[in-house]
Amino acid sequence: QVQLAESGGGFVQAGGSLRLSCTASGDPSSMYAMGWFRQAPGKERDLVASISWSGDTTYYAASLKDRFTISRDNDKNTVFLQMNSLKPEDTATYYCVKSGPTDAESWYISEHDYWGRGTQVTVSS
Repeated sequence: QVQLAESGGGFVQAGGSLRLSCTASGDPSSMYAMGWFRQAPGKERDLVASISWSGDTTYYAASLKDRFTISRDNDKNTVFLQMNSLKPEDTATYYCVKSGPTDAESWYISEHDYWGRGTQVTVSS
């Protein structure tokens, strides 16, 4: 059974940084995409960023790509999200997502894939 263990969320002042981590276990798929969605109270879940197995292909929400960076370490089955210059509007629960088996360059993840339980990020003004 696939399990995703997220960490790194917390409370930070505006302008600060956080680094989220997510480690996957329980799935022998040879290649898979990973990434992050987020959901703020009363809002829909939005795709934040995702990364292909190779690490060469990434996707970012247009409004975030200048401040957020996604990366992965396949030896540790872990994906990271470095978040800089955080704003109060970044406050949300951040969910790690892992795709099913895919090719090395696919960055695509969706609500139909494997999800973690979420980690809270709160940015104060």
